[in-house]
Amino acid sequence: MQSRLRKMAILILAMLITFQMGVVTTYAASEELGRSYVTSFESVTLKGYSTGNQQYFNVEEYWQVNDAKVNLNYEVSALMQSESSSVTLSLNGTPFYSFRPVANESKHQDLVIELPLNLLIKGSNTLSIEGFLQSTGTDLNQVCVQTDSQDKWLQIYDTSTISLNYLSQPMKETISDFNQRFLGRDTVSEELNAIVLPEKNDKIEMEAAVYALSGLAKANPLKESIIPLLTYESKEVKEKKTVVFVSLYDHLPDEIKSKLKSRNMDNEALLQLITVDGQAMLVVTSNSPDLLIRAGRLVANQDLMQQMNKSMKAVEATTEVDTPNVLVSRTQKLTDAGDKLTGALHREITYYVSLPGNRSIADASKISLDYSYSQNLDFDRSLMTILVNNTPIGSKKLTSELANGDTIQLPIPKTLDISGNFSITVAFDLEILNNTCMQNQNQMPWAFISKDSMIQINTADEADLSFNNYPYPFLRDGSYNQLDVVLPMEMDTYSYQAISNLFNLLGQFAVTNTGTIQFLDDNIDESELKNHQVIAIGSYEDNQVIRTVNQNLYFKFDQKGSTILSNEKISIDSEYGKLIGTIQLLESPFAEEHGLLVVTGVNKESIYLASKLLKTSGDLWKVYGDGVLTDKDGTIKAFRFKKEMEQEESSALSTIMDRGDVLAFTIAVMLILFLILLSLILMIRKYRRKRSD
Repeated sequence: MQSRLRKMAILILAMLITFQMGVVTTYAASEELGRSYVTSFESVTLKGYSTGNQQYFNVEEYWQVNDAKVNLNYEVSALMQSESSSVTLSLNGTPFYSFRPVANESKHQDLVIELPLNLLIKGSNTLSIEGFLQSTGTDLNQVCVQTDSQDKWLQIYDTSTISLNYLSQPMKETISDFNQRFLGRDTVSEELNAIVLPEKNDKIEMEAAVYALSGLAKANPLKESIIPLLTYESKEVKEKKTVVFVSLYDHLPDEIKSKLKSRNMDNEALLQLITVDGQAMLVVTSNSPDLLIRAGRLVANQDLMQQMNKSMKAVEATTEVDTPNVLVSRTQKLTDAGDKLTGALHREITYYVSLPGNRSIADASKISLDYSYSQNLDFDRSLMTILVNNTPIGSKKLTSELANGDTIQLPIPKTLDISGNFSITVAFDLEILNNTCMQNQNQMPWAFISKDSMIQINTADEADLSFNNYPYPFLRDGSYNQLDVVLPMEMDTYSYQAISNLFNLLGQFAVTNTGTIQFLDDNIDESELKNHQVIAIGSYEDNQVIRTVNQNLYFKFDQKGSTILSNEKISIDSEYGKLIGTIQLLESPFAEEHGLLVVTGVNKESIYLASKLLKTSGDLWKVYGDGVLTDKDGTIKAFRFKKEMEQEESSALSTIMDRGDVLAFTIAVMLILFLILLSLILMIRKYRRKRSD
């Protein structure tokens, strides 16, 4: 009897174990079904007989895509003639689906289309939507039908999406693969990454971490999503899949130290990839503060990070980590190999030019375009146009005589007031004689932009202290400009979030990793802040520097620091003043011609809300002037307190010195004048001698 009971118990236990294993297997299987990543369309309207648009999406290198769909949410003109209209979708240049848009009583229509997986490529993909639209009332029996009509349109809404279902391939044990996943679109959008510091961190650790954060923020493909800065004991850290842990070696937790390979931490820094409870972690550590900072700069150098095909990298004092310097005035190619545009009617291509945020386009900047085009055009109506930031700056008619080699040179007008990154669009209107009487040919007509097409960039410094020119003066020519960050007396979660916000945005503008940042305690001696740009974070109560400059602020605190007071621009109720946060940009009282940014409020949450105003580049348009307030209801009010700096007319000498071509010409002219003068003097002396003889 006992043996039978024992057997039954063993059987029941085995069944329980089997059931538990089945649950785990089912859960694992559900994980194996994959994850989804959705890219939303930009809203667009297709108009006219022959029209088109491109939408772009990305496939990460480590994604194994199992399913891909396009969900089109669209509306067509009630006058559309479905029998003769069509829309064709192409993926990376290959057509794969066509349909006839039908006008019906339902305004919004949905269409789900499978994307062919064999046409997907790693990296950037292009989904082209080409429409051939015809309206009712058109006599299709005519030899030629009217093509130019505004009643032929198809509106694609921004609720349309491209959805990818994928599996993540196993992570390779290399720093480059970790770096790629840390910056993956799925990782960033789901907030699964972070920069981590020890709980009791040193200012040096903060500095090294912010260098790393800046470089990663610059490479972040989703600029509206930030990379957080957290402490190791924070509960959010355990929810992350990829983490960069920056710490002095003695401050590392024992469970992480035990996973590191033994090194001489006094004479080198270490980057090592480890796994902690299923979490991929890149540890950046050293006993030397200088080497830890060098290692942080290395993480910021994305070119080097992408080349590390091992799980560990030692950083010594001689290890090269710096990124190349930014050339603020230069001549560069628009395209390396040339670009071809095919098809009739309007065709365009856009080039993007990077420029430091504090630099604006100056005189003598110009675009030189070399191009050619097919001979089968209606040259009475065909045209080429150049646009800068979507503003036309000039056009040229296409001609039969110059089809095999045409050129145009256009200055970039200063009136466009371009500063920072900008775009150049080259648009061709390729009209064909009796286009509607002939079958459409996708490869005809064509236009080709030569690799000899150039842009010459001359820049001027933007020196006005205004959020319109942010991130100046804290970045100059793409580098941190001797920046001091004064921290509050006590750091908490809100404080780290504020630093995350500020440096995610500053990092997007930081082109190089060679600038300098210092983190300082609030009781720092004022003399230490001379000749530096300063950012002060905190309240009146917990930051001595803010108390010191309170009388200089546009939004001042009362004597107790319990509320923010009214000023000449706005009346503030004393209770409301306890709830608002402000950012204020003013001239530093510690050094002339230097800037001071104060991120402040009465409480920690208000300070965090203020820092969110300088979190992403997409929100910068809301911030202008030099004093901005916000509250937890999302109210944002911006003001200009300081009178705008008058535009000083540059002297002829400064203009000549800034322009290399003008300087060379001026020197040549002066040399010629000198030789002429010398010749005259010698001739006069010669004739005087003859006369005296």
